[in-house]
Amino acid sequence: MDLSGETEQTTETVDLVEHFNNETNRHDLDAMMALTGEDVVFESTSPPDGERFQGQLAVRVCWEELFRGSPNANFETEELIASGDRCTVRWRYVFDEERPDAGHFRGVDVFRVASGKIVEKLSYVKG
Repeated sequence: MDLSGETEQTTETVDLVEHFNNETNRHDLDAMMALTGEDVVFESTSPPDGERFQGQLAVRVCWEELFRGSPNANFETEELIASGDRCTVRWRYVFDEERPDAGHFRGVDVFRVASGKIVEKLSYVKG
């Protein structure tokens, strides 16, 4: 069984998700959006089931609001697991990286990649 194609796709998925997460921590919305597909789907962590946003404009507005409300927030990757076009990231969200004792929570993002773009980001949080 030749797994070289899947291994290559997994490597590309990991690289894309890591790049996206780095841009997220820089709060570079333009760079983040450039890494997502036109019909990207984002599900937030809002209780009880998250809020669903679809398409570049809707997702951008949601993330703009997040950055506006949390200008010093930072996501710390605790674990990243990928296979093919799927990637799961276990993270720690620090409310203010300049004051780490101000609080945090932990969660998971489930990504799906297609044609070199993030097309789905489903977020879950503990609590």
